[in-house]
Amino acid sequence: MKKLFVIKIGGNVIDDAQSLDAFLQRVAQIDTPVILVHGGGKIATRIGDQLGIESKYIDGRRITDDGTIDLVTMVYGGLINKKIVAALQGYNCNALGITGADGNLVPAVKRPVKSIDYGWVGDVQQTALKAAQWAALLEAGFVPVLAPLTHDGKGHMLNTNADTMASAVSVCLGALYNVRLVYCFEKKGILRDIGQEDSVISHLDKENYNSLKAAGKLFAGILPKLDNAFAAIDAGVEEVLIGHADDLLQNTGEQTTGTLITA
Repeated sequence: MKKLFVIKIGGNVIDDAQSLDAFLQRVAQIDTPVILVHGGGKIATRIGDQLGIESKYIDGRRITDDGTIDLVTMVYGGLINKKIVAALQGYNCNALGITGADGNLVPAVKRPVKSIDYGWVGDVQQTALKAAQWAALLEAGFVPVLAPLTHDGKGHMLNTNADTMASAVSVCLGALYNVRLVYCFEKKGILRDIGQEDSVISHLDKENYNSLKAAGKLFAGILPKLDNAFAAIDAGVEEVLIGHADDLLQNTGEQTTGTLITA
């Protein structure tokens, strides 16, 4: 099977124009199929402040009310997405900007209200993704650039976690491609000691992860990303790589700098 890279970039790359440009140059040089998934919460917060739309969080998760869903639709699906597309096109990479709502590529449902009402937040319906749709885009030579937005099937947009979307797309395409899921963030990899930048765990499997997690050795903020990574592995994704954008995707993307996650 062909190799496929599903790459998720977050705010630490997107917020810095120079870092983003250097990163996108590397993405454009990869000669195997690529899907790029992006976030952009800090930019949404900054523009929201300028527009008088207050950002509200519970346990670090954004509450997406009526004003906020309009904000993130504009920022994620418009401003950030199209700037990335334009930059990749400038490097002769045939990028195609999309959301999960376009072509119903990432079906989702509105998160049900339990103890917390998250508002217009979407939960991905993993089994409803159609690999043939994604494969058609890739085989046509496009590099899909996916914004973290879905829809509820009733005419309303939903704010959706970008890490989860990257994992879902990777799982969906695992039957057709040899998928490497790459999460780029601000650290060199998963750190054994959050205060020591050089304490990168080079390899992590489920057994070691559960041991470190039970012992409280991992930074709480990284746990959702790791849960998404292992969910992808459990569903058949070949491997997941977590590390800094500056250290990933040199040449063909085969570099394993960072933390390599396997079954």
